[in-house]
Amino acid sequence: MLLKRYIDIALSSVILLLVSPILIVTALAVWLESGSPILFRQERVGLRFSCIHILKFRTMRIQSSGPLVTVGGDRRISKVGRFLRLSKIDELPQFWNVLRGDMSVVGPRPEVPVYVEYYKERYRNILVVRPGITDLASIHFRDEEEVLAQSQDPLREYLERVLPIKLDLADKYIQERSTFGDFAIIARTAIAVLLANRLMK
Repeated sequence: MLLKRYIDIALSSVILLLVSPILIVTALAVWLESGSPILFRQERVGLRFSCIHILKFRTMRIQSSGPLVTVGGDRRISKVGRFLRLSKIDELPQFWNVLRGDMSVVGPRPEVPVYVEYYKERYRNILVVRPGITDLASIHFRDEEEVLAQSQDPLREYLERVLPIKLDLADKYIQERSTFGDFAIIARTAIAVLLANRLMK
């Protein structure tokens, strides 16, 4: 556990330093398109059911309201936001969450409280580790928004079909977790993001 924390701090520090020009350009793009706030802050459930607030670049238009899940073609998402979501650049500020100790680089994705409450018993076995920026479910559901867009009831689809699969993958991660496994997930995530970015061109 201590080794994982040291690795998280080292990786996050290096990544934030390397992508700092991207962070600056992205912040400017968000601000020019739709003003402030540049960052989106949302309550999620962290280690041992603690309350954390994850950071992302804001991808939705100001004063947008609607369901917690987003689908492909969601009109609330701005033009810049659509690119940020497809490229996963919107997730980069979460490396600050890792430095703070709220999250890990690899771990089950943190969920909103209402969904955790729905599957509370299952989460008792999952929230024994810090939530992460990426995990097996992030790779499996790389195109989650498109999957939900095909459903007549995206919220129900997420809650009753997608989330249980994510929980199964989280259980699998916890049972098999290792330092080597974490680096394998990071590598697979990087490949998935690079391939998606090539398809965008």
